[in-house]
Amino acid sequence: MWLCGGRVNDAPYFGHMKRILIIGASGAIGTALAETYRSQGWQCAGLSRKEQGLDLTQEHSIAPALATLKGLFDTIVIASGALTLDGVGPEKTIKAVTAQTMAAQMQVNAIGPALILGQIGPLLPRDRPARVAVLSARVGSIGDNRLGGWISYRAAKAALNQILRTSAIELARSHPHLSCFALHPGTVDTPLTRPFSAKYDALPAPEAAARLHDVIEVREAHETGQFFDQKGHIVPW
Repeated sequence: MWLCGGRVNDAPYFGHMKRILIIGASGAIGTALAETYRSQGWQCAGLSRKEQGLDLTQEHSIAPALATLKGLFDTIVIASGALTLDGVGPEKTIKAVTAQTMAAQMQVNAIGPALILGQIGPLLPRDRPARVAVLSARVGSIGDNRLGGWISYRAAKAALNQILRTSAIELARSHPHLSCFALHPGTVDTPLTRPFSAKYDALPAPEAAARLHDVIEVREAHETGQFFDQKGHIVPW
């Protein structure tokens, strides 16, 4: 676990310093989010495969990584995910789908976050507002799919959205002030997306992180279980 934070009296929230946990902290978006929140005086904790061995493809690595964390977090962001796995990028046609590629996408982009969501309850306060944001993707929207292609990645993100929706219902029973939601970060200029984003107006990671911060921190409990884009607009399932 790494920490980043300001003075004890920075960003007070009913007498305590605001805290955020970023899972997938070593990625471009995770790193930029940490910098954004730190600039606002938050104390940041991060978990990643690179630094703590938190590997979403290895279930046994998740509980020990989470066990290193102490205290409660006002915001948790699951910023993990992958577009290209083992050198295989998104398919252009259903004919290109293989069982191995689809299973790998499901493991990283859906099953891994599900395992995290199943274990973060003890890290969240029950008596005050808190937020859990899970980075999804607009291409995981079934209703918004007009181009086709990218079958395995789309399917994994659609599965993630269903996992998030269901988890939000359950978490609301024990954490009534929690907003748990899926979040489309927009097209962000990162090494992983660069080969596929040439025709889009990709945002630098710091700018994307600033937008995500603004969307995350205004969400309220009655909005739990929804899917938002980087401007705070609802994305159809």
